[in-house]
Amino acid sequence: MARSPRARSAGRPTLDQVAAHAGVGRGTVSRVVNGSPQVSPEARAVVEKAIAELGYVPNRAARALVTQRTDSVALVVSESGERLFAEPFFAAILRGISAALSETQLQLWLAMAQSPAERQRVEHHLTDQHVDGVLLLSLHYADPLPDLLAERGLPAVIAPRPADGDGYYVDVDNVGGGRIATEHLIHAGRTKIATIAGTADISPGVDRLTGYEQALKQANLPVRDELIARGDFTEASGYDAMRGLLSRVPELDAVFAASDLMAAGALRALREAGRVVPRDVAVVGFEDSVIARQTEPQLTSVFQPVEEMGRQMARMLVDLIRGEEPPRTVLLDTHLVHRAST
Repeated sequence: MARSPRARSAGRPTLDQVAAHAGVGRGTVSRVVNGSPQVSPEARAVVEKAIAELGYVPNRAARALVTQRTDSVALVVSESGERLFAEPFFAAILRGISAALSETQLQLWLAMAQSPAERQRVEHHLTDQHVDGVLLLSLHYADPLPDLLAERGLPAVIAPRPADGDGYYVDVDNVGGGRIATEHLIHAGRTKIATIAGTADISPGVDRLTGYEQALKQANLPVRDELIARGDFTEASGYDAMRGLLSRVPELDAVFAASDLMAAGALRALREAGRVVPRDVAVVGFEDSVIARQTEPQLTSVFQPVEEMGRQMARMLVDLIRGEEPPRTVLLDTHLVHRAST
């Protein structure tokens, strides 16, 4: 059977062949392949057409020698695989990161760094021989990874805000979100408002509680320790926290949970206790995830733009890798989405 001219070609197309086919210089082709912005749209289109027609595939090893780049970035998640693949937050932020990186030559690899063995493997791999930069997600306050990456000279972007507010990071206005959730309950006439806060070693757990306390103080309502419980952003922890709140303050009439999953757990505990939502207890969650539309009743929740967080993280890291200077901080707005639970 006759073979096509492309199949008979000796070896894969070279950079020089792409340049000749496109009618441009070798340097122009190199800049397009390496993602340089210093190419006109017209020249880029001609080169990309030639690449597609010839089936040119860049030699990654050769490019790395020239550019001193690996064309890879790491997303390190400081949570278990169970949470990563089960919770809507992580799926949404990963979609945003992938969408932004699809506009570049960069490849994404994913790692979980919770157990000691996982952390050891991740730390061994996070060098400039393997990746050009790192995205750190769900970083807990005592985590040494940011300092380690700084020592190795690797660009890094963190989400949410680190404890010291240092470095490059993307976050949402968690304080404002906690405040508007609590203000909504106050304006609805609730006076014994509890909260299920997140863990105290990550900024959403701290900041959303701060917003709750600010709203109570501004309304001249007391901040009562017995009305504050903590969970770990999971449904089970929200259930346990709500049961504890009801045992301490059975007359409570509202609760702000710092995540939709914890709010879903709170709704289950309230239902088992015979409390009708929102007649007896109003409930507000945080994230406005798909879970908020699946609970019974549907959940009033603070919207946070999770996919946009992912896009902003990726774009900030790409700028750093290219030697540009993006803003050190991106803080995205939140707003309240009203549903039947209040």
